Amino acid sequence: MDLDFTEAELHRYSRHILLQDVGALGQAKLRAARVLVVGAGGLGAPLTLYLAAAGVGTIGLVDHDQLELSNLQRQVVHATARLGRNKAESAAETLRALNPEIRIEIHPRRMDAAAAQELIPRYDIICDGTDNFPTRFLLGDACHLLGRPLVSAAVLRFEGQLSTYKSHLGAPHPCHRCLHPEMPPEGLVPSCSEAGVLGAVTGVMGTLQATEVLKEILGIGEGMSGRLLLWDALDMRFRLVRLKRDPGCALCGEAAAIRDLSAHAAPPPLVCVAS
Repeated sequence: MDLDFTEAELHRYSRHILLQDVGALGQAKLRAARVLVVGAGGLGAPLTLYLAAAGVGTIGLVDHDQLELSNLQRQVVHATARLGRNKAESAAETLRALNPEIRIEIHPRRMDAAAAQELIPRYDIICDGTDNFPTRFLLGDACHLLGRPLVSAAVLRFEGQLSTYKSHLGAPHPCHRCLHPEMPPEGLVPSCSEAGVLGAVTGVMGTLQATEVLKEILGIGEGMSGRLLLWDALDMRFRLVRLKRDPGCALCGEAAAIRDLSAHAAPPPLVCVAS
């Protein structure tokens, strides 16, 4: 591990280096890490801002969508002057200005099965900040099959949830299908354009997501694998639920039927279900 820091890096990350559980070695781990963030929206905005500020060495951004005025109520990595631009490119501009010491890799494309096969193996940790169920299920399946941890968050109205999936490591780690075996029927969960979302809720959940990514890189604390965090912002109530690996799971169970990504059709155009 390269512990050779410039004077500017030592000053920038001094509050991390002072932490006993981080130190210079931990900061070097962050600098060497490669994190892929899928979705540069309500969750991806605070998530990428804190990953960049923390000094994560390489951040990949996947988003094919264009910035709209209604996004700016929660997607704080963007700016009004960039309306109409690709979100991955817009986010990269902000992150590079925040921390020019790190590398930002832009992937302005839809996350489909081909993109998952190509991009996921290039990174150490994958972050799900997407806003439709087909893409969420694709990422969950792909991370299990390709052997990468997945840090996933979701929000709707005034509520959020968070978990980390590391089922590729085997028992006792569950996969996302242990929690949701199948996608919900179309129309069961409203989009935020139908139900609304409080912008600050995405900020909290994206920041919690960033915290879990940093913990995974540093190897500190208790991770969220096997646990689901539920937050009700109106009552300011956090609740932890234990998730168990399902022996009958189609993805990670004893007789798993899902062995590749061939069943995943191209996801639909983005609709704001979760971010």
